[in-house]
Amino acid sequence: MGATRDTLILVTATVSDTQKPAQAGFCVSGITDFADGISAIDTHHIRPALDASYLLIRNGRAAFVDTGTALAVPHLLAALDQKKLSAEAVDWIFLTHIHLDHAGGAGALLKHLPNARVLVHPKGAPHLVDPTKLIQATIGVYGADFFAATYGEILPIPADRLQVSEDGVPLLWVDRTYQCLHTPGHALHHYVLWDPLARAVFAGDNFGVSYRQLDVSGRAFVMPATTPSHFDPSEMHRSIDRIAALQPAAVYLTHYGQVTEIERLAQDLHRGVDAYVAIADRHPAGFDRTVRMCAELFEWLSGELDAHGDQSDVKTRHEVLDLDIDLNVQGLISWATRTGTTKLSGT
Repeated sequence: MGATRDTLILVTATVSDTQKPAQAGFCVSGITDFADGISAIDTHHIRPALDASYLLIRNGRAAFVDTGTALAVPHLLAALDQKKLSAEAVDWIFLTHIHLDHAGGAGALLKHLPNARVLVHPKGAPHLVDPTKLIQATIGVYGADFFAATYGEILPIPADRLQVSEDGVPLLWVDRTYQCLHTPGHALHHYVLWDPLARAVFAGDNFGVSYRQLDVSGRAFVMPATTPSHFDPSEMHRSIDRIAALQPAAVYLTHYGQVTEIERLAQDLHRGVDAYVAIADRHPAGFDRTVRMCAELFEWLSGELDAHGDQSDVKTRHEVLDLDIDLNVQGLISWATRTGTTKLSGT
């Protein structure tokens, strides 16, 4: 996508006229409730059921896990209203990483939450205090109009309202102890949030992407998220194993919702990472490298969907998969360029 390693950003592919993000001030709740006080809020980024923020409720106190973009803030505030919670009841915004579809709305949301603090990976904290590089890099790729329409206004977060995560250190909130586990692979500034009592992991993008329209008989289909600019296959394998070793009852994905059958999905993710890297290895150069890689990745994923029992047609599969395919190919090329190799160094 043209972003450098230092910008730590994720930008999205062009949005069609039928996939415009929600406009500020327009709210559709899109809330899905799960056990243990966990709710998924559709942020309406790009299309419905693509990007979730999670609302955690414990004894009348609240926390968000990821925020979506700044344009998602009205949806998140509406969710608090629906749950009969005040803005003052929110104690935390947990950001699994600082890609804009996960953290772009944190500064705007924080202005409404007087008691909340933001927990972020130490590598991500400087870019929340001063998002200038992040903003400029994205505008440089797509232009100011696209940036405004897709992400809204990215507001800085005061340093005194930030707390950096510590790998594995217990964090007591209300009546539960959580842990942040640093999990590179998708991004250097990534952690997952582990709730041992609920046996729930809030995985951001390090346990892949799984869209509910691809479920078959209640069984999820998952694919790796290898987006720019920090994708590292060896680290991703290790992070998948670290999540699976927790033996969670459920993993909550930003893209999108709750998944179970964690052992099976972990195996599918490992196989997917290896397949993605093999595709990059088969296309090391050429002016049409991106086009060829996108075509082969679509064919591989279609074969996996066939084996999964999915019966959607080619048009529907392109509508669901093409955004991720484009970003994943960009991430594979960025990794290969950065490391000078497309050979997998250990799985």
